[in-house]
Amino acid sequence: MAKLHFLITAGGTREYIDPVRFISNASSGRMGYSLAQAAVKAGHKVTLITTIKNPRFKIKNLKLKIVEVETANQMFLAVRRYFRHSDCLIMAAAVSDYKPFKKSKVKIKKTNKNLIIKLKPTVDILRWAGKNKKKNQIVVGFALEDRNLRKNAEKKLIEKNLDMIIANNLVAIGAEKAAVQIKAADGRWIKMPTAGKTTIAARIIRLAENLY
Repeated sequence: MAKLHFLITAGGTREYIDPVRFISNASSGRMGYSLAQAAVKAGHKVTLITTIKNPRFKIKNLKLKIVEVETANQMFLAVRRYFRHSDCLIMAAAVSDYKPFKKSKVKIKKTNKNLIIKLKPTVDILRWAGKNKKKNQIVVGFALEDRNLRKNAEKKLIEKNLDMIIANNLVAIGAEKAAVQIKAADGRWIKMPTAGKTTIAARIIRLAENLY
């Protein structure tokens, strides 16, 4: 098996409202780090772009490069920088779909009035990667769905020109275990039983190897 360069993202982004407040999500980064660990264990080179600065599951290996980011735009810039040097991108990060239209330069003071925050879409990193990948590159995405799991995940797989999609439900957020379903662009759905994210990550890396 050829040794690949995996570009993996992890954690939830922060989109700032003012200097101290932000919009985010409950992603722990565990799946992204598990994928990085599985890829390194398989002998591959890994660049991990992460919003999690002090995970309790650290990886120390010369084949692993960690790039720390915070916002969706910072993650996009990092992915764009390292993407052309990678063989496989796995977008495991929970990137915010929206960000404040304008960030306040000063802390917003509390009043008795309602506060309305106008939001705008963040850059779609996965769509960008699917559009800009080369013939010898693989792009893998995640779909977190609370209904119509396979239908919505397959739609994402096609619309964003992905090579593989991993679908899971809301229970997976921050959990140590998950039940996922996996589909390659030209394959059938693979339903994995509930397992630790380390086990799931190892399976995903093997499937990515086979696709490559």
